[in-house]
Amino acid sequence: MEYPIYTVLGVLVIIYLFFLIYNRNKSKSRKSKKFMEDYRRKDRNEKEN
Repeated sequence: MEYPIYTVLGVLVIIYLFFLIYNRNKSKSRKSKKFMEDYRRKDRNEKEN
């Protein structure tokens, strides 16, 4: 290996891109609010009763 610093930087860039894509997918799923499908606000429940 003639350029170990470039190899290390290349691996770090690949890891950074992986986390960037992973976090973008998490953000999209958060915006779609799939995780809150069954959530009901307390004040709405009280008004309905």
